[in-house]
Amino acid sequence: MKEGIHPKYEAQTINCVCGAVYNTGSTIKLEKIDICAACHPFYTGKTKVLDTEGRIEKFKKKFGTDYTNKSTKK
Repeated sequence: MKEGIHPKYEAQTINCVCGAVYNTGSTIKLEKIDICAACHPFYTGKTKVLDTEGRIEKFKKKFGTDYTNKSTKK
């Protein structure tokens, strides 16, 4: 390998906003992450409810029932 062309690989400590700490190695400095395996809904099995109203109810509220009752065949 040529000297001086490769980035420096160092040990890094990465902190998630949920409090999980990961020790890894990287060529870039990354201190905080927003989501990790300890708090991601796919890995935890817990779903986070972002809105209280469902998608269908929002659609009906926005467009009304006349739009949803129209048939596509005439």
